[in-house]
Amino acid sequence: MSMEELKEDDQMLAKLKEACSDLKNLLQISFNVETSLAEMEDKFDGMQENLSIASRRIAPLQSLSIANKALDTRINRAISPALALLESFKLSESLQRRLLDLATKLSNEKSSNKRLKKLIKYVDTVDNLNEAINSISKECEPAIQKLQEVVEFLSRTKATDQFRTRRLRETLITLKSLCETEVDAMRFDGLFDDALLNLQDEYESLLNKMRHRNFMEGKVDSDDQDDVATEMVPTDLGSELEVEVLTKISETLAANHCLDICIDIFVKVRYRRAAKALMRLNPEYLKTYSPEEIDEMEWESLETAISLWIQHFELAIKNVFVSEKKLCCQVLGTIMDGVIWPECFVKIADKIMAVFFRFGEGVARSKKEPQKLFKLLDMFESLERLKPEFSNIFAGEAGADICSRYRELEKLLVHSSTKVFFDLGLQIEANQDVLPPQDGSVPKLVRYAINYLKYLLMDAYSATMVRVLRTEQIWKAGTLSTPETDENLLKDAMFNIMDAIRRNIESKKLRYKDKVLPHVFVMNTYWYIYMRTRSTELGKLMGDQYMKKTYKIVAEESAYSYQKQAWGSLVRLLDKEDIKRVDKDGLTAMVRGKMEAFTKAFDDITQRHKNFYYIPDSDLREQMREATVKLVVPAYTEFLNNFASSLHDKSYPSPEYIEHSLNHMFEVADHKTSGKSSLRLRQMKDPSDGSNSLSGEQSRRSKDFRRSKSSVIDA
Repeated sequence: MSMEELKEDDQMLAKLKEACSDLKNLLQISFNVETSLAEMEDKFDGMQENLSIASRRIAPLQSLSIANKALDTRINRAISPALALLESFKLSESLQRRLLDLATKLSNEKSSNKRLKKLIKYVDTVDNLNEAINSISKECEPAIQKLQEVVEFLSRTKATDQFRTRRLRETLITLKSLCETEVDAMRFDGLFDDALLNLQDEYESLLNKMRHRNFMEGKVDSDDQDDVATEMVPTDLGSELEVEVLTKISETLAANHCLDICIDIFVKVRYRRAAKALMRLNPEYLKTYSPEEIDEMEWESLETAISLWIQHFELAIKNVFVSEKKLCCQVLGTIMDGVIWPECFVKIADKIMAVFFRFGEGVARSKKEPQKLFKLLDMFESLERLKPEFSNIFAGEAGADICSRYRELEKLLVHSSTKVFFDLGLQIEANQDVLPPQDGSVPKLVRYAINYLKYLLMDAYSATMVRVLRTEQIWKAGTLSTPETDENLLKDAMFNIMDAIRRNIESKKLRYKDKVLPHVFVMNTYWYIYMRTRSTELGKLMGDQYMKKTYKIVAEESAYSYQKQAWGSLVRLLDKEDIKRVDKDGLTAMVRGKMEAFTKAFDDITQRHKNFYYIPDSDLREQMREATVKLVVPAYTEFLNNFASSLHDKSYPSPEYIEHSLNHMFEVADHKTSGKSSLRLRQMKDPSDGSNSLSGEQSRRSKDFRRSKSSVIDA
């Protein structure tokens, strides 16, 4: 073995020894680690035992902690509503102090606009206080309920000592009592209630200040109706600020269960204001409204009352109620979605309209006297003219009753107007038993009736009369009946009345015992009718041929009969046929006898003319004078000239004297005209007499026939 190999073996052995030493060290370390692990295991077992003991001791504390957390949550839930309730109470107290401050400022404020602005703040504060009280009312129940839950929980779980639980229970009882008494007191007995009462006073005061400023003061003359109606236009009763304040107060009162009070105040005050506005026109006539009372009124008073009624009714509709409706809508329109204000407006207007309606109904139901026709037509025309505005003002369910009464009044006026018109012919027929004028002049009845019909056919009334007749015809015959033309409808009615006049005249002429008077009477009357209707609407409606044939020709025939009866017999006394059969010895005696008979008869007939016969128409009288002179004077002159030799020794009237006597006789009749009574029309003239006509439709319509103490129809 070589040295190298020995060296290598020694090196290997050294390494093995070293490795063996390392293994011994590892084994020792492993033993030591095992020993340490055993010791640690013993320690861990001790620690685990200690932890188990600690866990058993900590478990009750953990339950207590959980219970405390649950209690904290419940307490917080109970305290939150209570805190919100306290904040609401604080806000309520603050608002009440503000109300007191604003009330003081309101009482001291003199400026109207500034006061209204402060009043708006006052209303807003009342609304805020109402919200605060409502909030308190809503928050009380949740706060009590949550607090009740905490008290029950603590009582059940014994989570706190009895002292604290008792204090909490006392707090709960106090809160319940507070909510039951104090909240209601705040709403109904406290400052809030006083504020609502104050608002009601302010509401009434402000409404009372809103007047119809442009309404005419004092009594209005019926002659000025057109001017007044033109001037009267609806006006705003209050400024925008005043309306805003009233609206806010209305909403506030309605929101606080005071809507009935609000409506009562509004209706009461505005009715009083509207009534006072109309009372400024001094409508005393409205106190007389029953048919019996109206029948007892003098015609002049009734005529004026009806004219004023027409004017005042129009003013009430166009001015007063338009303004009142607008105010009512502005102030109460936001309440209950606008349902309540129409009823309030109707309540304001209802009593006033009832007063107007009952007067109109009383007039329509009163006696059907002829002179009332024109005023009835005026009333009907006024209602027709106002119908669109009236229907608009009282539109809707609330105004149905007033609109119904309006229509009923129109129906009454239609029936009354047609009744008066058709009864005119019947009254003329019934007048036949009345004695005719003793002087053969035109009867008052004929004068009245002709002027009545002429006036009715004027532009102011003819269209209204046709509308009334047509309405009555449709009601009687039905809407499906064939309607007549306007001209025929009125013409038939006029024919009936004119025929009644003619029959009345023919009947009365038979009542004269004098032979001449019937001819004078017929001549005068028929000539009057023809001349008064010529070139008028009545004459045009009846027809020229009809008027000539029925009246002019008959008047001319009566004039001829008058000449023949009154003067023909006088002229026949001078007949020469008898003289031709007498010899010369008897000629003088016969001629003188005829002259004496003539002069005696002439004196007698001229005296009768002066005393008993009357021809009122100047043209007709002149024609009769000329015809009489031509009939009598030439015959007398011829007779006087032919037999002058037989009359030379005795004085007889000259032809000039005869003519002068005849002229004087008719002149005396002319002078009698001025003393003759006749039907007078107030402010109305015949269209044919050349006088000035009235201006203004209402003036034309209102100046109609007067009624004397004894009816002209019965005259």
